[in-house]
Amino acid sequence: MSTVITPFPNQRPAQVGFDRTELQRILDLYGRMVAAGQWKDYAIDFSRDSAAFCAFRRAAERPQVRIEKRPALRSKQGMWTLFGEAGQVLKRGQELPGILFPIERRLLKIVED
Repeated sequence: MSTVITPFPNQRPAQVGFDRTELQRILDLYGRMVAAGQWKDYAIDFSRDSAAFCAFRRAAERPQVRIEKRPALRSKQGMWTLFGEAGQVLKRGQELPGILFPIERRLLKIVED
């Protein structure tokens, strides 16, 4: 005998989170930024409306960047937002790679012959 659980219609999940590929992409960038000496610590916050990844230069200060996912904004301005250290919006978009590009650009170095 199996039990079938039927969810209520239009029921939202208890909290928003990152899926495996999103978190892998964010943590890969975090690891490269740590190796470059830019970041030292991170924090992840999950709430009912959003999920946020914050990267810190030092543990005792404001985050240098915050990557936020808000699925409710998917059809409007895009569910991904990149915030700067002062809380300003640096970039918004529909896809995570486009949001991470300004951070990844910092890792590019010109190599001369």
